[in-house]
Amino acid sequence: MSILGLKKKQPKTFKVKVTTMDAEMEFSCEVKWKGKDLFDLVCRTVGLRETWFFGLRYTVKDTYAWLKPDKRVLDQEVPKDSPITFHFLAKFFPEKVEDELVQEITQHLFFLQVKKQILDEEIFCSPEASVLLASYAVQAKYGDYDPNFHKPGFLAQDELLPKTVLMQYQMTADMWEEKITAWYAEHRGIARDEAEMEYLKIAQDLEMYGVSYFDITQNKRDTDLLLGVDAQGLHIYSPNSKLTPNKSFPWSGIRNISYSEKEFTIKPLDKKKDVFKFYSSQLRVNKLVSRAALAVSALVDAAVGLQILQLCIGNHDLFMRRRKVDSIEVQQMKAQAKEEKARKKMERQILAREKQMREEAERAKEEMERRLFQLQDEARLANEALLRSEETADLLAEKAQIAEEEAKLLAHKAAEAEQERQRLEVNAMKTKEEKRLMEQKMREAEQLAVKLVEQSERRLKEADHLKQDLTEAKDAERRAKQKLLEITKTTYPLIAAYSAPPPVPASASAPAAPPGAGAAYETTSSRLDFKDSDMKRLSMEIERERLEYMEKSKHLQDQLKELKSEIESLKLEEQQQQPHPHPHPHLSHLPHQQAAGMYALHDARTYTPEPLYIPHSNRNSALVSQMAFFEEV
Repeated sequence: MSILGLKKKQPKTFKVKVTTMDAEMEFSCEVKWKGKDLFDLVCRTVGLRETWFFGLRYTVKDTYAWLKPDKRVLDQEVPKDSPITFHFLAKFFPEKVEDELVQEITQHLFFLQVKKQILDEEIFCSPEASVLLASYAVQAKYGDYDPNFHKPGFLAQDELLPKTVLMQYQMTADMWEEKITAWYAEHRGIARDEAEMEYLKIAQDLEMYGVSYFDITQNKRDTDLLLGVDAQGLHIYSPNSKLTPNKSFPWSGIRNISYSEKEFTIKPLDKKKDVFKFYSSQLRVNKLVSRAALAVSALVDAAVGLQILQLCIGNHDLFMRRRKVDSIEVQQMKAQAKEEKARKKMERQILAREKQMREEAERAKEEMERRLFQLQDEARLANEALLRSEETADLLAEKAQIAEEEAKLLAHKAAEAEQERQRLEVNAMKTKEEKRLMEQKMREAEQLAVKLVEQSERRLKEADHLKQDLTEAKDAERRAKQKLLEITKTTYPLIAAYSAPPPVPASASAPAAPPGAGAAYETTSSRLDFKDSDMKRLSMEIERERLEYMEKSKHLQDQLKELKSEIESLKLEEQQQQPHPHPHPHLSHLPHQQAAGMYALHDARTYTPEPLYIPHSNRNSALVSQMAFFEEV
């Protein structure tokens, strides 16, 4: 066989690129392949068995169309690019995701597609539901929340919320992340497939979930409406509201749907109800529009009409299929999926148990390490304390030895102190007796001093009287002398006459003297003689009193000297004994003369003692003060 013949037998191929929600694949397809052949190849590559939910979608003149399975790929209105791009997407949606989606790959593909539709705002979602869905999406992507690993800002690169939700509130990205993380932390222990299923359970309750919208007109007057096709039936919406339908036709209430030349007819099962007709679009004729544009518009309208019809047929078939017994293939798939879920659940439990055990082991290890560090610190502290204790013990031993020596010395001193105490007691007894005798002598000396003072006062009074008498006598003597002089001057001629010899008898030659003159002279002479005798007598008495006073003073001085000697001996004995506090602190700082000044002196020879209270227990100090007093005396 020639090489040219081999080349002729090789089939012609074309390139195809299929984009799923999480991957891109390229295939080399034969020219004769139908849409089903390419679809089956993609499903086998992905590992998908629940193929009835999915389809291959392509773009025609800004309009989406689904690849027909029973027609060759190149014979359809696919783009003529190379490679031809198809999107592998869910074409039909289940009524209840937890009951109908069996395979994990099916759940994952639905999760990715619904999540993209919510983020692209093809499905309206409230802010609260958006945050909750975002938390399940984070759980599916990152697993369990770990505050040590998932630091603030770990969601900065993820798109989790629709833009309208982000713009609706004046919140920063960090605030949204904090809200999502708060929900995310509560999903601990949920596996990825479970988190995706929870996401789909919440999403299937949204009003726009699984609904395909088409622009329609109800009549020739171009009343614009929206047609929604989903797993429950057909719904008619106002153009400005895709959430609440104006009219609904459930699959269970539809008897027939027909399509002919852009006109759809819905015949209800109840024949009493009116038939609903609508048009997929209304071609507006314009004279300026070319025939080519009209042809393209006609093709687009036909494609949209066929797409609506295919969606209605497919959703109705699935609706009827759900109400029948599952096929053997579906039953096997569900059984395998159940076993797979059980196996994965067991594996997750084992993994969770191992993870828990590992965490417990890590915690135990950390605790042991912490305990080890603590014990090491305690051992180090104990060693340091032991060293300090040894040093303290050595120091205490030295102190004990010193204390023992001090105790011996103190015992010796105590014995000496006891002997000294006994000696002092004996001396105290002697001193008490001596004090008693000295006090007795002091009392006698005080009594004697009192008597001397009284006698001195009496003598002083007598001396004053005598002085007064002496003064009076001197005055009388002075007066007498003055009178005598006067008399002498007046009688001097007479005396001279009498003293001369009489020449003649008196009777014959001179007159006789006065009779009273001689008597006066005699009286004056006798008075002068009397005054001289009194003065002599008075002087003798004064001298005698002075001699007596001097003798008594000498006797008193002798007694004071004797008392002073005794006091000096007592002072020496007291200095040898323990000194006692001063009995009169307020007088201890006074000079000796001020202490003795308590006795007021009247003159050099007489004194008047002031009363001084001396306690019986402080006689020695009183003796010192009294000695000072007697020294002054």
